[in-house]
Amino acid sequence: MEVRFFAGAAEAAGADSRNIDAAGLTAAQVVEQLAEGNERLAKVLEVSALLADGTRINDRSSDLSEVRSLDVLPPFAGG
Repeated sequence: MEVRFFAGAAEAAGADSRNIDAAGLTAAQVVEQLAEGNERLAKVLEVSALLADGTRINDRSSDLSEVRSLDVLPPFAGG
């Protein structure tokens, strides 16, 4: 699965995207894997919205096995 980071999430991750094997993993497990060894990214992931193939994930226990792309959207201000 391609994980795409936007705005502050990309800055914290040090990359715009990352590929991971999400077979058998929930959204919470993917977030844990992404945050491993990066406390700054872990904090951003806690408050970010996640979009699985364009659909917002409201339950982080959702299985992501069949998801092709996951977007990480941190909160932002503006208008």
